[in-house]
Amino acid sequence: MSLLVAIDGSSGSGKSTLARALAARLGLPYVNTGLMYRAIAAQALRDGVGVDDAAALERFARALRCRIVAGTPPALEVEGWSDAELMTDEIEAVVSAVARHPGVRAALRRAQRTLGAEGGVIEGRDIGSVVFPHAPVKILLVAAPQTRVVRRAHERGNEPDAAQDAVLERDRRDARTTPPVPAPDAVVIDTTDLDELATLRAALAIVTERTGG
Repeated sequence: MSLLVAIDGSSGSGKSTLARALAARLGLPYVNTGLMYRAIAAQALRDGVGVDDAAALERFARALRCRIVAGTPPALEVEGWSDAELMTDEIEAVVSAVARHPGVRAALRRAQRTLGAEGGVIEGRDIGSVVFPHAPVKILLVAAPQTRVVRRAHERGNEPDAAQDAVLERDRRDARTTPPVPAPDAVVIDTTDLDELATLRAALAIVTERTGG
């Protein structure tokens, strides 16, 4: 089995940017598990399924097809959806409610374990604690709320006030429905005052320490 790196963190902490860069540097696949939950939310919106319809959402999750496609780095592709289609504000507004259902999470966790069976850099909210508790490298990213707001505004092209509302509302929804449970042996990187390169260097140092080189 190749190296497995689990990266967890809240919205705007920088986990997607780090995970993609780290995967490219290490020559590993990159798996953004958030896209899987967003795909279930997108299908629910498209088909008119309510976020409380656990049975239908679980069926969507069990039927979801994902694969790793070639690239630098190789990355997750969710069949039927582009990344851009899954990153809308409409999906953002309901994805936490969709993800709260145990059956949805169980089905997607099984798929995530399959995707990471040969190694990779896997990012999400419960990767180190639940999906891959035995991953040799676990990283938890944190950042001050205002830093996360600025990043969100830059990523989505939102005005700062709108980005702040979106980040705070996402935090509230996640706290109610899928609160993060950090792995006790995860190494914390506070990205508040770090740029992308400094964050990558910190992560590479953790990989070196945990793997012995």
